[in-house]
Amino acid sequence: MPADTALIEARLEEQIRHLIDRGYTDFCAGGALGFDTLAARTVLKLKQEYETLRLILVLPCPEQAQKWSKKNKAIYEDIKSRADEVIYSSDAYYKGCMQKRNRDMVDRSSCCICYMTKGKGGTKLTTEYCAIRGVYVINIASAL
Repeated sequence: MPADTALIEARLEEQIRHLIDRGYTDFCAGGALGFDTLAARTVLKLKQEYETLRLILVLPCPEQAQKWSKKNKAIYEDIKSRADEVIYSSDAYYKGCMQKRNRDMVDRSSCCICYMTKGKGGTKLTTEYCAIRGVYVINIASAL
């Protein structure tokens, strides 16, 4: 994530509000550091205003945060405790479980908000899968 997190957060909140206005109530996040954490925290913040919102964490495996810093683990555990539902894509870590988690999120969705600045990597692969599945993609990086 770039240094101007406040601008990204404002754009993300704007897009989530737009989707809420269109009738969306369930929002998934993958639980990763960076944009996933920002998205989950934004949904949790908006839940105070919109009681029907639901945060669904789709996590790759139970040990996702095992090697994270104490601070990041505390944030992660707080988000998990406040989520409406927690789904694990795999029982244990394996090479490819992050991509499976991403596909599981797409399979539950009709719209995907992302922050993609590179034409490669996990976010790019996920947006390509969205195209295959007919899931609309909003890339907030292109609007900044």
